Amino acid sequence: MGRVTSSRETSNEPVLITEAQPSLGDQHAARKKRYVITMGIRIVSVVLAAAFYQTVWLMAVFAVLGTILPWIAVVMANDRPPKKKLDVNRYRVPAPDRILEARPSSGRVIDSEP
Repeated sequence: MGRVTSSRETSNEPVLITEAQPSLGDQHAARKKRYVITMGIRIVSVVLAAAFYQTVWLMAVFAVLGTILPWIAVVMANDRPPKKKLDVNRYRVPAPDRILEARPSSGRVIDSEP
């Protein structure tokens, strides 16, 4: 029976793990964490707005912060990481152990035309 090879095994290009995107689960967990932190800050700002009701300007600052933070939290939660720009010339330079050395010239010129 023959061995089944995948396209990765037959490809000459190396697989660059360091440039791989984070998994969708990791991205989702990071976005949930940012959302929870932002909404926690919102709760604190609403409580502080209620606590500083006698200082109008401070209460207004905390109230505005508590009002706009849900919008900011949703925008941040729906945002995904930016795509990485790939360097198209990264495989052009061969590794030093793969460079072929030139043969020494014999000093003769060979004419290939008859």
